[in-house]
Amino acid sequence: MRIDSDQWGEIMDSLTRNKARTFLTAFGIFWGVFMLMILMGGGQGLQEALGKTFAGFASNSGFIVADQTSEPYGGYQTGRRWKLKQEDLQRVKNLVPEVDVVAPVTFGSNSTVVYQDKNSRNATIKGFTEEYNKIEQVPIKEGRLLNDADNNQRRKVCIVGKRIVSDLFPDSISPLGKFIKVDGVQYQIVGVNNKNRGGISIGGTPDRTIFLPYNTLTTIYNRQTDVDLMAYTVKDGHTVTEVQEKIADLLKRIHKIHPKDTKAVQKINAEAIFQMVDSLFKGISILIWMIGLGTLAAGAIGVSNIMMVTVRERTSEIGIRRAIGATPTDILVQTMSESLVLTLAAGLTGICMAVGILAIIENNASDPFTDSNFQVPFWTAMGAALLLSVLGVLAGTGPTLRAMSIKPVDAMREE
Repeated sequence: MRIDSDQWGEIMDSLTRNKARTFLTAFGIFWGVFMLMILMGGGQGLQEALGKTFAGFASNSGFIVADQTSEPYGGYQTGRRWKLKQEDLQRVKNLVPEVDVVAPVTFGSNSTVVYQDKNSRNATIKGFTEEYNKIEQVPIKEGRLLNDADNNQRRKVCIVGKRIVSDLFPDSISPLGKFIKVDGVQYQIVGVNNKNRGGISIGGTPDRTIFLPYNTLTTIYNRQTDVDLMAYTVKDGHTVTEVQEKIADLLKRIHKIHPKDTKAVQKINAEAIFQMVDSLFKGISILIWMIGLGTLAAGAIGVSNIMMVTVRERTSEIGIRRAIGATPTDILVQTMSESLVLTLAAGLTGICMAVGILAIIENNASDPFTDSNFQVPFWTAMGAALLLSVLGVLAGTGPTLRAMSIKPVDAMREE
């Protein structure tokens, strides 16, 4: 039913008659909506930041690292050091059918990178094959990825991190095609890694890492067939948890390690980490909605109580209006409109203030939250406004029913 200007005047007069009471009631709704929006926006920004941290890694991946033995076995003493070899990867590929991709990763020393009269210190040297790109994607800002031709021909080419580029080429000169010197060897830059420092990378911070073809690194650093880290993914229908034990058992048999040695073969399960993070955010999302809706419900109860008091105070007025011809529908519209206006005004104020604060947070966020979106989606805000309307109607239902149940004669007798 349409509300005319006189009715709007009555609504505002009723709400402003007791300003302190109206303000405190509205604050309950305002605070509930404000906290719901802030929690949702903050949770979304945190989720995006963590998502970027794990970006590029296959969610069905695992990693194997050789460590010292903790049990004597096959004539060997405790504490024996053993190494993964290239042939181990081929055996895993052939003998563990659940494995999809297997790739070697080997590291050089922490080095100083030199270009003309400039240098960049503490760079991590990391060598891998093209297959490794299926496990950890190297985001390229400019240039290209390393490929099998680079590896097979042992080309002296590399991909460099953004921090190394800024150290060596401060004038925003494109580094592509330039030659840098690492440990006395010159490499041509064919790509720039776009991954930030806050991200996860195997072996070192991505912005200070130099990526080389695997065979190039093992030749220059005389690592022969050594593999520092075995990276793999599993096929659909299988989990890393089950497959990693089969790989570990196979490696123990090959390298004569005690079957019950729990330290010699170190296992990293990226799949379990992804599942844990996913479960964490589902729990956070549920908690946010519980807190926000609980606060909103408390505010709606406050509105209902204030409207009940208002109706009680206006009993005589309602009786007189009924006596001079006001219908139950008129009373219904008047009372519920006051509840709806109070709820929407407070709620929309909370939404606008939360959006403003989230915008400030987003514009001033630093790593790892840079470029994360803290704003609540438009339709979520609209859903919150619709929810407020429903709460406003529900909050006014009780007082309205009471107002409509009062007989005109009885109402006019009450003081």
